[in-house]
Amino acid sequence: MRILLQLFIFCLLFTMLVGYAVRGGAIEGLYFYPKPYQEEAYARGLAEKKTVAEKRKRFMGPFILIMFIALIFIIAFWNRVPGFKEAYLQALLFLEVMNWYDGIFIDRLWVGHSDFWKIQGMKDVPYVQTWPQVMKKRCILSLIWIAGAAVAAGIVTLIR
Repeated sequence: MRILLQLFIFCLLFTMLVGYAVRGGAIEGLYFYPKPYQEEAYARGLAEKKTVAEKRKRFMGPFILIMFIALIFIIAFWNRVPGFKEAYLQALLFLEVMNWYDGIFIDRLWVGHSDFWKIQGMKDVPYVQTWPQVMKKRCILSLIWIAGAAVAAGIVTLIR
């Protein structure tokens, strides 16, 4: 039961950070959108590529750091995981749940069913990823998180 609560909190933190990134409107998070959509926004003069790249850097660095610190905190200090194997399995669980949560709940449900994410001047351009696109991206990220979980578990092992 505790692990479900932790997963909920972890995904809630993820959602809050994404919400913070777009607090000034969806255009603030243009870097979240598919590349063709971004290119069309640039072509229409709605944003500048350099500005979007800077916003992405300013958000993604702290975002990754906060999510990573939260992951380490949960595994090392809340769960007091004793060894690498246990830390690895928990890190993998959290990273995979976050990955699929992002694809299904953020990308498909929140973005796909909320007018908030429709950028003014781009209403005629599709921006929601299709299910095959979501599945492909999430499967690739699932493989990446296999290595990411090892890094997290290594850090947990070092600090425990």
